[in-house]
Amino acid sequence: MKENLRKNIVPIVVLLIIALLSLFVISGFASSPDFHRGTLNALNDKETAVLTMSGASVAASAGISLLPGDVGTSIADKLADLTSNFLLILCVIILEKYLLTITGTVTFSVLIPLACFLGIAYHLFERERLKKLAIKLTVFGLLLFALVPASVQISALIESTYQTSVEESESITEKIKALTESLESESETNAEDEGLIGVVSNVAEGVSTASIAVIDWAREQVNHFIEYIAVMIVTNCVIPVLVLVVFVWLAKILLSVEIPLSYRKARKGLKNAVSPKKEEM
Repeated sequence: MKENLRKNIVPIVVLLIIALLSLFVISGFASSPDFHRGTLNALNDKETAVLTMSGASVAASAGISLLPGDVGTSIADKLADLTSNFLLILCVIILEKYLLTITGTVTFSVLIPLACFLGIAYHLFERERLKKLAIKLTVFGLLLFALVPASVQISALIESTYQTSVEESESITEKIKALTESLESESETNAEDEGLIGVVSNVAEGVSTASIAVIDWAREQVNHFIEYIAVMIVTNCVIPVLVLVVFVWLAKILLSVEIPLSYRKARKGLKNAVSPKKEEM
């Protein structure tokens, strides 16, 4: 061991420096919001857009429900049901924001230093399996660190393809505000000017021409909402899952670690990893 230490003193010192830098310097930098500023800004923009669209769907549902009779009930219920989809997308975005900093901490505070210490052990004991395990841990850590940024970048490419559709959907919010205010104003005017008899008469005769136009417009906007939700689900839910699948596939190919199924096999595998038996000549 002393002879190996003298012979490999340079790579051992280099690995020790890398481990210390990774643990005390790179870890804090890689997990800081400033380092991931671009990715966090993209996720924050998505979160704002989802919250805006969710509020718009609720406002549209409330506004359409102000129409006399049950003519807008089905559309209002459909818009209200879309809230659960927005909640799912929002949860995924928030999870990505947390994982963005957590993966940096795990990679550079745990995996990379551990890989460096395994590399030092390899130079001291000359066990080839320690070297392979160190390389596998390094590759695994870097893949883990790149998981969320890769999924965000791929999502951005898909969103750029549907940018026109997304912009049209986001412009609905202003129209919905005007719609709600118009319906509330119309309802209050009918109640004040016509009284109870006028309101009942209005319900019996059906909705006004403006209300019919509102219903036609609302049906078109439901389609925009659904298209927007489909794009957001693909970019924020499906793409991260696909990137994770590719990550697992690459990790399986590059690491090829066989997990023992029993304590006896685990003990035997650990013993062979540290001190494998020499092959007979």
